[in-house]
Amino acid sequence: MTMTANTVSVAVIGYGEVGRIFSKALLMLPHVRVSAYDILFDDPADGPRRIAEAREDGVNSGTSAAAAAAGADLVFSAVTADRTLAVAEAAAGYLQPGQIFVDINSASPVTKRTAAELIGPTGAHYVEGAVMSPVLPVGLRVPILAGGPAAERTAALLNALGMNVTPVTSEPGRASAMKLCRSIMIKGIEALIIDCAHAARSWGVEKEVYSSLSDTFPSVDWPKLAETMSARVAKHGVRRAAEMREAAEMIADIGRNPDLCRSIADSHERHARTHGGAANSRMK
Repeated sequence: MTMTANTVSVAVIGYGEVGRIFSKALLMLPHVRVSAYDILFDDPADGPRRIAEAREDGVNSGTSAAAAAAGADLVFSAVTADRTLAVAEAAAGYLQPGQIFVDINSASPVTKRTAAELIGPTGAHYVEGAVMSPVLPVGLRVPILAGGPAAERTAALLNALGMNVTPVTSEPGRASAMKLCRSIMIKGIEALIIDCAHAARSWGVEKEVYSSLSDTFPSVDWPKLAETMSARVAKHGVRRAAEMREAAEMIADIGRNPDLCRSIADSHERHARTHGGAANSRMK
């Protein structure tokens, strides 16, 4: 690797919301260089604008993922869940021994394990990262669980850059299982509250419903929570739907019926498409 006491080279594959937030924060450190590649850089209509934005951020925009990752110490994969394996498969063709490939995508444990198997023969180190809360507003300090044989060493490197990474396992897949099990509960509650609030509003019984809920769960501000969750899903629902479909895959992999997770995914995507507008035109 090229990393020294004075310089760290970072590549970000996927320059969407999360990739851009991480890149801009890392570039505030004087000893960090960042390059990036996004599949939309190749879009004839919108690519030039996106490349210009990356360069304005101070990021070197690569002409390909391989070009962006060339010579990088740390390579982040920050794409949509359904692109996780495609990025790992491509990375297996260009990663060099000693590079660290940090997969922060919201993919299923089996997908992460498969990605680790693809990266292993290159001599690069595969580390899965499970992002445990919304990246906004905390940015680079968002809690991330790390898994893989190099998780502890990588967490130390990333935390020195201002990140908030906790190594939890040496086995790829387990950190993502922790995240997705939590997501089933959180995103399921969001979907339920949105439907409950919509039905209560339609029938003009919001006051009575929220009062009854407060009797059962007195610590919750139900009207505020309903408003907050509706806005959150409207903005991020498409990405969250993709994450819930990965949770459904996890459930199916252990022999359970994944229909509930898929229904939650459909609910999030439906709400986002209806109420989110342009905010959901692109995932992270």
